[in-house]
Amino acid sequence: MSQAFTFDLQAQDGQARAGILHTPHGDIPTPVFAPVGTQATVKAVTPRQLQELEVMLILANTYHLYLRPGDALIAELGGLHRFMNWPGPILTDSGGFQVFSLAETRTIDDDGVTFKSHLDGSIHRFTPERSIAIQENLGADIIMAFDECPYPYGQESNEKAVLRTHRWAERCLQAKTRPDQALFGIVQGGVYPNLRQQSAEFLTALDFPGYAIGGLAVGETKKEMHQTIELVNSILPENKPRYLMGVGTPEDLVNGIIRGVDMFDCVAPTRLARHKAAFYRNGRLNIMRAEYKDDPHPIDEACTCYTCQNFSRAYLRHLVLAKEILAATLLAIHNLHTLIQLVTTIRKEILNHSLEAFLGEINKPVSEPVGPI
Repeated sequence: MSQAFTFDLQAQDGQARAGILHTPHGDIPTPVFAPVGTQATVKAVTPRQLQELEVMLILANTYHLYLRPGDALIAELGGLHRFMNWPGPILTDSGGFQVFSLAETRTIDDDGVTFKSHLDGSIHRFTPERSIAIQENLGADIIMAFDECPYPYGQESNEKAVLRTHRWAERCLQAKTRPDQALFGIVQGGVYPNLRQQSAEFLTALDFPGYAIGGLAVGETKKEMHQTIELVNSILPENKPRYLMGVGTPEDLVNGIIRGVDMFDCVAPTRLARHKAAFYRNGRLNIMRAEYKDDPHPIDEACTCYTCQNFSRAYLRHLVLAKEILAATLLAIHNLHTLIQLVTTIRKEILNHSLEAFLGEINKPVSEPVGPI
């Protein structure tokens, strides 16, 4: 691992881990949840608000920033940190998931992928080398190897995807030139244990500074997800960070952490906010329910976020009905706070070796305060 990047594993409680990932733009205590800033912005939330929420890591998207405004322009303007005025660590994905989700408008071969822009239909091509060059222009602290996300989700497509992912991982390592970026490999293989084992062992031998588990949260059952995480983490090295891509509900964070995951990202908190929903303890709260129209309670009386300390369900429902932009901001603040405080608290419990008791408490049924109807 580059001297700019080290990972200190501080404690374990069962399989759950607490550590610190050191990067050029600051330390990342783990477990960590990273909000998604697809277009170099976390939707509806300012960088200052993210700092107040104690966000430690942000994810930005290579595919979208390559298309608009362009990675060369971002490099010319000082890189992604300066462009979006974010002083902390940034992770960029490789663009692979977005490219492969364009199933009807892309063509794959062993060298790379040719695809049509979803913006204007123009033709573009990503190879492992091109993905790394774009991410080097963007200048994130953590970058991802260009992998194949199999589609459709079957064994034959996964077998081919694993082989391509491995060849492309080797090419990404060869293409990387910046010492101030950490390149993570991505384990693929769907829900097929033999493929996941093969992928984890192959990538571990390449000695990446960190590893991601890709290709989950795409339609498999929770049991399949959990079994896959357990298998992969039993193979990945203990002294490297482990990143579960695209997962970010309270339940999934807990289930990932107790199985040895260190890093998470997901669009869920901000996407739910734009769809009038808030995380509520063991579930979700739809702020549009009629009984909230004159409810003076906050979303969650136990929550210490800015939204819950200052605004009622009735006010939030009014903002949503009036289509006010502030609704998305206040709900996003609450949802992000919920996830960040959850992983922060779990980290403390791991350090204290008291995680089991804590999880027993948060899994108890809770009643919801009901305002006047």
